Amino acid sequence: MDDQIVRVISRIIIPFIQVYGVFVVLHGHLSPGGGFPGGAILGASIILYTLAFGAKAGSQLIPHTTSKWLESGAILLFIAIGLIAVGSGRSFLTNRATGFAMGELGNIISAGFIPVVTIAIGVKVGSTMITLFHTMIDKEP
Repeated sequence: MDDQIVRVISRIIIPFIQVYGVFVVLHGHLSPGGGFPGGAILGASIILYTLAFGAKAGSQLIPHTTSKWLESGAILLFIAIGLIAVGSGRSFLTNRATGFAMGELGNIISAGFIPVVTIAIGVKVGSTMITLFHTMIDKEP
């Protein structure tokens, strides 16, 4: 896109969008939000960057191979966390019965593995959005 106004506004607003996306992911176990909406916000910020500055610039920011590795790593982390509970004889993704601390009111780092699962979901959703978008624009005639 050759619109200078879109580029300037995007350059200003993208960091705020990304900070908000990280906030939504990290506070998902304490308030409404979590990995899916936070990851969607983060993915949308990279898509906005690609739309404003072009496909080549977007691919340089997060290369296709990097987004594929992030997708795979995030789902493997999610599965590994779930298998910790299975290894201790509990159901997949069991938190309390496996022996992890359940958290204190107002303490962000006290929810066992729930924040880690939320981060894994956020990375998976964001990287999937980026991969799908870049795949679709690469296939254009």
